[in-house]
This record gives sequence, structure tokens and C-alpha cells, in this order.
Amino acid sequence: MEVILKKDVKGLGKAGEKVKASDGYARNFLFPKGYAVEANAQTLTEFKNSEASKQHKIDMEIAAAKDAQAKLQGKTVRLTAKAGQNGRLFGSITAKDIAQAIGQQLSVSVDKRKLSVADIKNFGTYSVEVKLYQNITATLSVEVGE
Repeated sequence: MEVILKKDVKGLGKAGEKVKASDGYARNFLFPKGYAVEANAQTLTEFKNSEASKQHKIDMEIAAAKDAQAKLQGKTVRLTAKAGQNGRLFGSITAKDIAQAIGQQLSVSVDKRKLSVADIKNFGTYSVEVKLYQNITATLSVEVGE
């Protein structure tokens, strides 16, 4: 019997593959546990459509990441903070503060967990890397002034 695997099954195949399995194994183990469905015209079509939908979603996320990269690459975000003597800040500038400033100044929504920067404790200009998607990053400058 030919089946389409919904999940990885050790010794049989990976999710999304069309494989041959014995009738008893398919009816008594794979179908009841939800690991597979019988391969017929309808399920094949549904599977292909769901795969196309997943791929379309991934393509849209990559396009949005590239658009955000174009908006962020090489830009400068300015932040102000109060400081004591020698330009040392009261508190620090965190990734959350930088993400909010990017949203306000550059109109790009960025999650604070996607920013790679240590806490900023002095005035100056710092380089920040934003991870937008797998292998898609943007580098921008953060300028901290009084």
C-alpha cells in the first residue's frame, strides 16, 4: 500500500514522502497514530497544495526581510540619554530601546531579540547587526547623544 507520511517515521521515510508500506503496518500503526494517510488522488493534491502554500509563505517572508534589509542597511538611528560625568550614561541603552527607535525613526518593525548588541553605557556611535531572516542581515549605526 502506498502512503504519504505526515511525520518522520524511523526506517520508513521522512515527512512528505510517498512510500510503500505493508497493509497491516499502515492500517494498524501508521493511520491510527496519524503518521500517514493513504496515497490517493485527493490526498496527493491536498499535500501538493499545502506544500505550495508553505513555500509561498516562506517566499513572502524572504521578500519582506529583503525589503527591511534595504530600508535598514547603512542607516543611522539616533538616541538620547542622560549621563553623568565622563559621558557615562545613567542606566544603559538596551536592545529594546534600539528596536523602539528603529520602529519610530525608520518605520521598520524589528524584534529586540533579533538585534545583536551589548548594552550601551557611554555616548558614541555603535554598530548593530539585525538578523532579519536566515542569512539575511542588516548593519546599522546607533548614535547615542545627550
